[in-house]
Parts: sequence; structure tokens; C-alpha cells
Amino acid sequence: MLSTILLQAAGMGIAKMGATVGAGLAAIGAGIGIGLIGKGAVEAIGRQPSAAGEIRTSMLIMSALVEGVALFAIVVCFLGLFQ
Repeated sequence: MLSTILLQAAGMGIAKMGATVGAGLAAIGAGIGIGLIGKGAVEAIGRQPSAAGEIRTSMLIMSALVEGVALFAIVVCFLGLFQ
């Protein structure tokens, strides 16, 4: 009986640790992804300044999509914390 309770408590601790690590990795991945998008956009604008408006629009759309995926991943990780 006691060993079962201890194993369940240990499993909950591991699950919480996994959820927090997953949320952290999602945030780090989003930061890296948005940084690469911005880097590519700045380089593209430097090569062809006349297309700056189109490049900026594409950059903002892609950044929003990356943020959406990251937010979804973080929510899933936090849902794992409370299950």
C-alpha cells in the first residue's frame, strides 16, 4: 500500500518535471525560430530593399504562426501538469 502511494507520488513528480521541461523547450524553440525568421527577413531586405513591405508582411505572418504553435505546446505541457 505504502509502496504504491510512493510510486504514484514519484510518477507525479516526473510528470510535472517533464511538463515544465517541455514548456521551457517550447519557449526556447519559439525564440530561436522567430530569431531566424527575423534574421532572414533583415538579410532579404538588405539584398532587395524595394521588396521590404512584402518581406515584412511575410515575416510577421510567419512569426505569428510560430508563436501560435509555441503557445499550443506550452498549453499542452501545462495541461499535463494538472492531470
